[in-house]
Amino acid sequence: MTNDANISGQQIKKGAILTVMLLGAFVAILNQTLMNVALPEMMKDLDMSANTAQWLTTGYMLVNGVLIPVTAFLIERFTTRQLFLTSMGLFSAGTLICAIAPDFTILLTGRVVQAAGAGILMPLLMIVILTIFPIAKRGQAMGLIGLAVTFAPAIGPTLSGWIVQNYSWRVLFYIVLPIAIIDFLIAIVLLKNVTKQTYPTIDITGIILSTLGFGGLLYGFSSAGNSGWNSVEVITAIIVGIITLSLFIWRQMTVKNPMLEFRVFQYNMFTLTTIINAIITMAMFAGMIIVPIYLQNIRGFTPLESGLLLLPGAILMGIMSPITGWIFDKIGARWLSVIGLAITTVTTWEFSELTDSTTYTFLLVIYTARMFGMSMLMMPIMTAGLNQLPQRLNAHGTAMSNTFKQISGALGTAFLVTVMSNQTEKHATEIATATGVTPEAKEQMGSILKEATIQGINDAFVVATYLSLIAVILAFFIKRVGPAEEDTKREAVKEKRPQKMALNEG
Repeated sequence: MTNDANISGQQIKKGAILTVMLLGAFVAILNQTLMNVALPEMMKDLDMSANTAQWLTTGYMLVNGVLIPVTAFLIERFTTRQLFLTSMGLFSAGTLICAIAPDFTILLTGRVVQAAGAGILMPLLMIVILTIFPIAKRGQAMGLIGLAVTFAPAIGPTLSGWIVQNYSWRVLFYIVLPIAIIDFLIAIVLLKNVTKQTYPTIDITGIILSTLGFGGLLYGFSSAGNSGWNSVEVITAIIVGIITLSLFIWRQMTVKNPMLEFRVFQYNMFTLTTIINAIITMAMFAGMIIVPIYLQNIRGFTPLESGLLLLPGAILMGIMSPITGWIFDKIGARWLSVIGLAITTVTTWEFSELTDSTTYTFLLVIYTARMFGMSMLMMPIMTAGLNQLPQRLNAHGTAMSNTFKQISGALGTAFLVTVMSNQTEKHATEIATATGVTPEAKEQMGSILKEATIQGINDAFVVATYLSLIAVILAFFIKRVGPAEEDTKREAVKEKRPQKMALNEG
């Protein structure tokens, strides 16, 4: 009897398995959203600059992005229980390290350990659902994933704001830790092995090249804020990143069993939608980092007020997800994307007009409208691209989309925070020179630095606006397509005979 047949016989266990894995995904996403509002307070407590602090977010996303291509190997090599328990164990250990971290280095170490665990959870959850649920019921299961994925970002910023305002930021990790441990213990009892093991060999060289490639580019962009774009360190990191990433791509195109199949980019609609999604992710993640810095460090809003401002947008995004999916089934992705990106572009531009007196209500309305626009984008655009791939490339297409999403989010955040930092320094110098203020005049320099920071934030959102505008133009070329027929027919012929034999044997 096949693995799928075994699973189908365990009807009563599906709910338990899904509950355990959804709780793990929820706590991992909640942990990430808690960080955004708390970041300014952590910067003050540990005396970090914005460029240094953003590594707590971009480093986490980078580790996730590096792990996603490896998850296909891990899922085929280890059992469901082994992989999930290891993931939750690493995540719990990383959370504890973060909670007791005395400085930035230990805190970043904890975040990396967290990411090593969390990076495996979502791909594993998707594979388990595809294994234990028949096609007719996968929509319901995916709806539950959507609920978990959107509920965490909805409550995360507000919860984080309230805690940071009244307690230490370390409490955030002490809240996440027991949930992770409880899920780990429940998984020991309830979680069953549902994935099939094929014991593939791992491409160590490919992992090293991808890590150096993506890591080098991220380090180069992030370091440019402190060291400048002409720094030998920055230039070297970017060059190393480009070279090793190119070698990684070449290796994946030539080895017999690639870790990440780059031939998915032979399909034009998949390529187009992947580029658009990368641009959207860059703009979205950067806004989630820069807006709280503006609210708390520049305007003096409390962390709770900062979290409450982000709450309506997150809730609206969650409500819109199933509605957007229904509309996508009716009309496709093009006009959803065009309208959503147009809203995103306009609202992003509004964030480039910030002053020291911009009202809280205006910020709330614009941020909520921005998230409303983005709610029309992610799922429809990704689905439109994946729909073009033949079945044999679905797993690679999903891995590639998720990899680009993680890496573009990390690079986008690093790049736009760097733009903000560089432009702040430039504007501070210009304002000080124009007003004749010397560096020794600390009171005047404090006021100048505040104004310069606002202008730096505005400049970062101008860049994000241009990125969104490029995506709007590209969205007009999205078409409704089905899987490549010749590949689909070939796979159907190959699969038809073994399936009949299995049925006869049954």
